[in-house]
Amino acid sequence: METGVTFTDALLAEAKSSWQGWALLTLVATLVLGRAFPGRPHRRLPASVWLFAMQAVLLVVVALLASLGHGAAEQARLAQHVVLAMAWVGMGGALVFGVILPRTRFPVSRILQDLVVGAAAVAVIAAVLHNHGVALSGLFATSAVLTAVIGFSLQDTLGNTIGGLALQTDGSVRVGDWIKVGDVVGKVTEIRWRYTAIETRNWETVLLPNSTLMKGPVTVLGRRHGAPELWRRWVWFNVDFRYPPPDVIGAVEQALRAQPIENVAADPQANCVLMDLHESYGRYAVRYWLRDLAADDPTDGAVRTRVMYALRRADIPLSIPAHALFVTQESAERKESKSANERHRRTDALHKVELFAPLDDAELERLADALHPAPFTKGEVLTRQGAEAHWLYLLIAGEAAVRVAKDGIETEVARIGAGSFFGEMSLMTGEPRSATVVAITDVECYRLDAAAFRDL
Repeated sequence: METGVTFTDALLAEAKSSWQGWALLTLVATLVLGRAFPGRPHRRLPASVWLFAMQAVLLVVVALLASLGHGAAEQARLAQHVVLAMAWVGMGGALVFGVILPRTRFPVSRILQDLVVGAAAVAVIAAVLHNHGVALSGLFATSAVLTAVIGFSLQDTLGNTIGGLALQTDGSVRVGDWIKVGDVVGKVTEIRWRYTAIETRNWETVLLPNSTLMKGPVTVLGRRHGAPELWRRWVWFNVDFRYPPPDVIGAVEQALRAQPIENVAADPQANCVLMDLHESYGRYAVRYWLRDLAADDPTDGAVRTRVMYALRRADIPLSIPAHALFVTQESAERKESKSANERHRRTDALHKVELFAPLDDAELERLADALHPAPFTKGEVLTRQGAEAHWLYLLIAGEAAVRVAKDGIETEVARIGAGSFFGEMSLMTGEPRSATVVAITDVECYRLDAAAFRDL
């Protein structure tokens, strides 16, 4: 049926009535701002562009049907207005959550974004339907029946969805937390409607259904009320029962606290405790607080290394399993051979030290008997500036840095290697140590005590 209205007139009228100019302006602004902040893309922007293009096609269809006087024009107009409303909501969500809020550094969870956009879409579509004379009461009654049927068949999905909402609302588990669920340990990277994504230290991503987090126990690592994120770690070792626990604990704690270890918190301090007694050994544990929860194994290794070198310096060996038997015929000749080899090694080290060049072989051998092995691991302090001097050190392997502190600022003044010695001036004068010496690599030293040095 002809209406006397041209297609062009109908198109302009429909565009004006549906605010196409404002919609186009909003689309352009959204695209421009999205390009202005390329580091913050928003997932709703492409969908909004497609919806805007779809409603533009529907607008042409509505204008064509209206110019022909076709009865389907009103239904097409309703569809076009609904699609346009969804495009408006999508573009608004992209502007608010993709551009404006990120610039204010106001974090909004993904689920909350979906809720806000979804509620806005429902409200806007309901308004469009109402304006077109659609009876919403009948629609809601039908929807209630469908909702009951769908809800019964999708109980698990709804449980995951509600779980995701609960996690976002109460903040019990947050993005960035390290959690343990069963055998899974990892960092929470995303909380979605259906699942929570966890990245493990093995470069795996585990997707845990939200209902699992709601039903079972979840351990949040490193979280304590009013305290920074720290996680207590345990490093175990065994020492023969013949060595007194105070000696073991003192040697280990001194080594752990003398120089910072990467990722080990200074407060609370690392400590060593005797945890158990067995038939032939005591079971000890170093307890320290880890700052970077991703670096658990490397930090455990650094602590073990520090413990091992501390025990070696104190002449405290790690325990040997009780079932391991070593049967050796210990003759006087064998003992003498072992002693001679060690004495030869020490005298060779002394020959390389310029300070002892005037000594004859007999004096060097007597001095060698007074030396004590003192190994240090990388990063440990051999001597500290201002400390009382008890030892002279001979460095026979590795490299160390000499550092001097002035006005609270520590500066490296030299590096020393094999054949070097230090600490003799403090022993001779009784003055405190004038510098701090730190191991740059694993270092082997001999220590000569003050009494033996004065006899020399």
